[in-house]
Amino acid sequence: MSAKPFASQADVQEKKTSFIKLSENAYAYTAEGDPNSGVIIGDDSVMVIDTTATPIMAQSLIAHIREITDLPIKYVTLTHYHAVRVLGASAYFKEGAQQIIASRGTYELIVERGEQDMKSEIDRFPRLFAGVESVPGLTWPTLVFEREMTLFMGKLEVNIMHVGMGHTKGDTIVWIPSQKVLFSGDLVEYQAAAYTGDAQLEEWSQTLEVLRAMGAQKLVPGRGPALLNPDQVNEGLYYTRDFVTTLLKSAKEAVAAGHDLKAAMAHVRSFMDAKFGHVFIYEQHQEE
Repeated sequence: MSAKPFASQADVQEKKTSFIKLSENAYAYTAEGDPNSGVIIGDDSVMVIDTTATPIMAQSLIAHIREITDLPIKYVTLTHYHAVRVLGASAYFKEGAQQIIASRGTYELIVERGEQDMKSEIDRFPRLFAGVESVPGLTWPTLVFEREMTLFMGKLEVNIMHVGMGHTKGDTIVWIPSQKVLFSGDLVEYQAAAYTGDAQLEEWSQTLEVLRAMGAQKLVPGRGPALLNPDQVNEGLYYTRDFVTTLLKSAKEAVAAGHDLKAAMAHVRSFMDAKFGHVFIYEQHQEE
């Protein structure tokens, strides 16, 4: 019996993108459940948070930025290493990029399995890798931090932090403390499934509580619409925690009961499908 193809391979419908102003300096680039990007426009430079999947795909985001400012896009920050978020990085060198910033954990993941991840995601998400021939290879950070770093984009303070593991071991958030705007990457999802192939499930919910304590007024999740007020932010955090904890609890139950893989999947889905079966990218496979 041949393997079932990924449902995402049959996903060919383009998504509508939105470029939303969140504060004086922050913007969200969202696309109906596709991976989001963030933008910070400081006094003297611009930061892009997650690059899109290819340099050609990145041109749409760059065009939005250029409608607002001619400042150099000096910083590119990777919230984690999954190819669909980072392989567009080379597009920003022509726009003034000087640093590609990532956590130590993200750098280690690139070393460990960057090539494997790139091939896997290009195979699974052909629509998101339009113009894949423009990708020069893996995206390597030029600036790696351990726990936290602070940039001043002119007078605007921007914190780049690894506050805990969840979606991956290297998850990075970007925080504008003066405006309480948070870019969470895939630590937070909304109206979309949380991919857990590289996840640290035991730690994820604890990391979400760290994010909650920050008191963000607005939040850009990894997937789904921008969360534009504290109530929406909390809803996104609760949604992600519910997804992660339901998955982990039901999987542990299946292991404790001695289920084989097929029975374990059925047990987990008996809890997950009713809550999350309708959301974006929940179903990864389709029948042949």
